[in-house]
Formats: sequence, structure tokens, C-alpha cells
Amino acid sequence: MSRKLFAGVLTGLLITGFALLGGGVANAHSAAIGSSPENGAQIELSPARASVTFNEDLQASYPSMTVTGPDGNLWSKGQPKVEGPTVSIEVGELGPVGDYKIAYRVTSADGHPVSGTRTFTLTKAGTGTPGPKADSSAKSGGSGDGGVPLWVFIAGAVVLFGGGLAFALLGGRGKQRQ
Repeated sequence: MSRKLFAGVLTGLLITGFALLGGGVANAHSAAIGSSPENGAQIELSPARASVTFNEDLQASYPSMTVTGPDGNLWSKGQPKVEGPTVSIEVGELGPVGDYKIAYRVTSADGHPVSGTRTFTLTKAGTGTPGPKADSSAKSGGSGDGGVPLWVFIAGAVVLFGGGLAFALLGGRGKQRQ
């Protein structure tokens, strides 16, 4: 009788575990849905501000945003500003013709950091003065948040629960009582 019970419980745990693992990870973090200038745009005149807009409001804590030019210099000025779902930074007059990169790192509504890049091309040289050379952290992009996926915790919980249940059901059976 106990073997049938154990087999039934183990089967139930395995089915539950595979169902949870197979469901995928929910991605509830903020996602960029637009920018100004638009990603990949070709523009002749410098924008007053560069901005990235997300699908939900952002937390105002610790935003980071830079605009780096084809010369490797910073062209953004001041500190980024968060207003609802948009983060922006002052740009002013740009300089050399070429590709400019908007790099951002913000905190989504659920508290997770979200980072990435957008690019645009300046087609007519401006007369602006560049800032200092951009460091490697300003150039880094990507959209990963460095967090541990939820499925890892679910899989661990299923294994721990199954091991505890197996020990509880079969743990003392091998010893003879005196």
C-alpha cells in the first residue's frame, strides 16, 4: 500500500514540476516602446533632449542615460530625468556626422533594473562641443537584468518538497524496531 501511495505522490510531484517548468518565465519588467530620436532614425538637426519611453511608469530612483557620439565622446549634458514612463536627458548641439548611441538604465515599476541602447544617425555636422570620453559602463547595453529566473526557485521548491515527502513516507521503514 505504501509503495502505491509513494508512486502516486511522486507522479503528482513530477507532473506539477514539469507543468511549472514548462510554463515559461513571466516577463513583467518594463520594456522600451519608443525613443526620441527614434531607434535607427537619420536626423539633420540635434534634438534638445534624447528620451526613451517604456510601456509603464518607471521608478525615479537611480536613472542613468548617456548619448555617445561617433567620436567616443559624451554629448549628453546634466542628469537624466524620469517623468512617468519616459526617461530623458539634455543633448544640445551635436557635432560630427555619424552614429550616436543612447544608453539607458532605469528601474522598472516592479523594482528591477532595465537597460539597453538606441541609436540614431546625424547626417549633417553640428557645431556642438563634446564632453569627455565615454567610459565602458556608458557604452554597455543589453536588455538583461542580471536576475535569477523564477523557474529556478520553483524547481528548487519542487525538489525540496518531493525529497521531504519521500523521507517522511519512507524514512524510518528500513529499520527494525526492537
